[in-house]
Amino acid sequence: MALGIPVRWGRAMAVLALCGALAGCFQRQAAPLVRFEPEAFSAAAGFSRFYETSPALACEAARRTLLSQGYVISSASDEQVTGRKFFQPSAEAHVPLEMRVVCATEAGDAAVVFAVAVQELHAVRKANHSASLGVGGLGSLSLPVEGSNDGMVKVGTQTISDPHFYRSFFDLLGEHLAQ
Repeated sequence: MALGIPVRWGRAMAVLALCGALAGCFQRQAAPLVRFEPEAFSAAAGFSRFYETSPALACEAARRTLLSQGYVISSASDEQVTGRKFFQPSAEAHVPLEMRVVCATEAGDAAVVFAVAVQELHAVRKANHSASLGVGGLGSLSLPVEGSNDGMVKVGTQTISDPHFYRSFFDLLGEHLAQ
């Protein structure tokens, strides 16, 4: 018996410590991210369309297309346009949609217009907080004060891949070019 601890208790403690150390080495690892939509590059993806006009005129038509649908233009030039539109499907959710259009020169006097829309999802989250009130001079008399705040938190981002969405955008852009 060393230091008042029986030998068998010392061995049991050593075995427990060894088991704990080994358990730490074999912790379950986080699951890999699930791929919901595997990336497959294809010319038929629907994110671009060709027009027989200059890139500057194509981008101006894109700007007018976005404006005509209620988008707020955050930047515009002869080469690109970015606009945002905001949706609130419920009191608990807010969905901003950002549309980015890039106009590039194609062979001759043609333009290729690339478009991509990204939507974010914001949801209401409650954040609880508490505070204490101390009274100086009398000691540390603390009274808990509790409350909560609601706030919008970004919970997801997704690229819109619906072909109908882009087809309708490019069709309306073509109408603005024809004017």
